[in-house]
Order: sequence, then C-alpha cells, then structure tokens
Amino acid sequence: MRSRILESAKSLFAEDGFQNVSIRKIADKIEYSPATIYLYFKDKDAILFALHNEGFRTLFSRQGENMRIVDPAKRLRALLEGYLDFALDEPEYYDLMFMLFTPLPKILKTSEWRYGRRAFRALQTTIQECQNKGLLKNTSIEAASLGLWGAAHGIAALLLRQRASMLPEDELPALAREGLRMLESHLLPLAPIPSA
Repeated sequence: MRSRILESAKSLFAEDGFQNVSIRKIADKIEYSPATIYLYFKDKDAILFALHNEGFRTLFSRQGENMRIVDPAKRLRALLEGYLDFALDEPEYYDLMFMLFTPLPKILKTSEWRYGRRAFRALQTTIQECQNKGLLKNTSIEAASLGLWGAAHGIAALLLRQRASMLPEDELPALAREGLRMLESHLLPLAPIPSA
C-alpha cells in the first residue's frame, strides 16, 4: 500500500504540481479513503520527503558503478553523464527532486535525507581528487560542484521542459550528451569517456 501511495503521489505531483494535489486526490487515485494514507504518512510533506529520498536513492545506486572508476576525471565525466541519463530515464523523479516548487528546503533540514547528501558528497570527493591531480584549479570545491551540477542540470531541464525545440527532437538525447562532453573536455583535458 505504501508503494501504491508513493507511485500515485509521484504521478499526481508531476502532472498537477505539488501545491495542487491533496491527500484526498491521492486517495481517490488509489481508490481508498484518505484515512488509509494517514496510516502510512503523517501528511503530504511526508509523502514528498519519501519520494525525494527514493529518487536520490535511485540516482545514488545508479551511480554506483561510476563511483568505482579509479581515474577521478573519468569518474567525474561518468557521474555527470549518469546524472543526465537519470534525468532522461526518470523524468517524474527528476522533476520532483529538482524542478517542482515544493516546501523541500524546509523539509530537507532533517538528518534523514541521507541519499541526497551522499550523492552530493560523491561529486565533491571526485572534484577534490581532480584538484589533487591539477584539474579544476583556482576554484573552491563547493563552487566547482555547483557549477558542474548546474551545467548538467541545465541541459537536463532544457530537454525535460521541451525548451530545445529549435533542435531535431529525435537527436536531443545524443546532442545533450555531446554538449555535456564538450563542456567536460574544456574542464578536464583527458581522453573522453567512450559513448554508451
């Protein structure tokens, strides 16, 4: 039942926006009473938090193989491309995690938000190792993390919000990956990761 609630809430949040979805609307979608939902979640914010955690858990587990790449520059490239792949493969989670207006900043102050913090620490650790090898110099780890994350997010957002309509639609995923690699090649002057 918990999984049904989360799956229904995820699709409703993506379709209608967090603010426009009520507990009753979620209950109607799963064909149960609102009281059933309250057996599993305190309120709508708790449902959002559970979905957010699940999205980051999924992203973090998908990035597991990339985290085993020894060379930090190649690992960084793989992490950024893995982030883009996650956005394209899981648009509802991505929207919920990074694009919908929600009360998450208030909710995420809790220490229970472990996967989001672990995913960001993996990026920061990789950038630190790149700096130890003389790459991404003259910037703080925090600024480099924000800049690279922002670049990957910007590309993902353009595709998911259909804001790149001036480009051939069937080529957009390949163009997005190529655009990300172009950025990486200027920042990380090592041999590129082979295309998947």
